Amino acid sequence: MPARKLYFETIRVGDELPALAKAPIDRVQLARYAGASGDFNPIHVDEVYAKSVGMPSVYAPGMLVMGMLGQLISDWARGGQLRRYHVRFIKMVWPGDTIVCKGRVSDRHGEGGRYFVEVEIWAENQKGELVMKGQSTIQLFYSLEDENRQRAGQSPIVIEVPRESILSASSSSEEADEDDQATASGSKKTPREKPAAKMASAPRKARK
Repeated sequence: MPARKLYFETIRVGDELPALAKAPIDRVQLARYAGASGDFNPIHVDEVYAKSVGMPSVYAPGMLVMGMLGQLISDWARGGQLRRYHVRFIKMVWPGDTIVCKGRVSDRHGEGGRYFVEVEIWAENQKGELVMKGQSTIQLFYSLEDENRQRAGQSPIVIEVPRESILSASSSSEEADEDDQATASGSKKTPREKPAAKMASAPRKARK
């Protein structure tokens, strides 16, 4: 049975990705990662050296945690193409820490037969502390029919999908609450610009 694929038509803003819990970080894993990546910085593998420079012990390379978040995305977006992926390092990860990777769909849009979803991703340790956060952009087929058409050399299904985002959804909710309050008090609400305009441009890489 072929692996499940993800299609644009089934995704909604706010959808959460299944959390990915990793085994506790240990020093063997750090040594293996150093060998696989070619990064032999002693701060990650040499306990004596790490303590000599003022650290309590060795700690995990940030790229190791970034790889875990990458696995979260690749496991979820089967059949999709990763167009953009970036992260920001927040907190050090130590031996014994258990990392849980999470994410949610923050944006979706499509035009000209190309469809994209943007996903907020983050990693927490066993204390629930944020250790890394980031964003990724995935390009998807609109549906199974769209995929079959394109693989057969036919034109894609074209449906114009205006940008939908968590920010614009929450802003609309706040405006609705303010309208209710204004009606209850009898006061007139002054119109304001919609903050959704901040999300007007798609990532450059996604437009290529």
